[in-house]
Amino acid sequence: MSVLTQVDQTVLNEVCPAGEAWMCEVKKGQYFRIVDLEGNQAVDTLFISAENPEERYSATDTLAINQQIYLEKGTVLYTNQGNAIATIYEDNCGRHDTLGGACSCESNTVRYAHDKFPMHSCRNNFMIALSQHEIAKKHALNVRHLGPNINFFMNVPVTRDGRLKFDDGISAPGKYVEVKAEMDLIVLISNCPQLNNPCNAYNPTKIQLIVREGKGA
Repeated sequence: MSVLTQVDQTVLNEVCPAGEAWMCEVKKGQYFRIVDLEGNQAVDTLFISAENPEERYSATDTLAINQQIYLEKGTVLYTNQGNAIATIYEDNCGRHDTLGGACSCESNTVRYAHDKFPMHSCRNNFMIALSQHEIAKKHALNVRHLGPNINFFMNVPVTRDGRLKFDDGISAPGKYVEVKAEMDLIVLISNCPQLNNPCNAYNPTKIQLIVREGKGA
């Protein structure tokens, strides 16, 4: 993890346990960092405009405007209204997925087996947070505000025949990604509980979340 300079001011520093949901607000110009503390942990992330929750991160707009299928350092993240919501400012992992989506009870059943339906999932995490978290209540968020998400640290290669492959992670302990908020935003995270594919090395682990102000890392 890089050392933050003296001009930086950390305004939030929390740890999210393995398999849990997490929310925060990040102001325009602040930096939001996710640290993969133990390595190979997928972090399903949604960015929503705090001013207008109907505006949120859009995978299709982001991929179309950037002309690439992976997210990496320098990638500008766009909303469903075509506005920049955040920029990947620092990243020592390499690339991140926004095609694989969030695991759900239904997708676990289709991809793996019928008896996987009761297993906890990222979509469950999102819905629990939207129904219980004070930030969700403050902004009157509900399931209609969910959309395609980013899977930070997740390795999802696209095969030559256009299929997605959930592969071993390319992250490692202490790897991080940091975005700069381009508008006031709400961050909704599911620290993925998936046990059926290698996105979490079959062992979900905790992550660190940092919000800071400053001029760089």
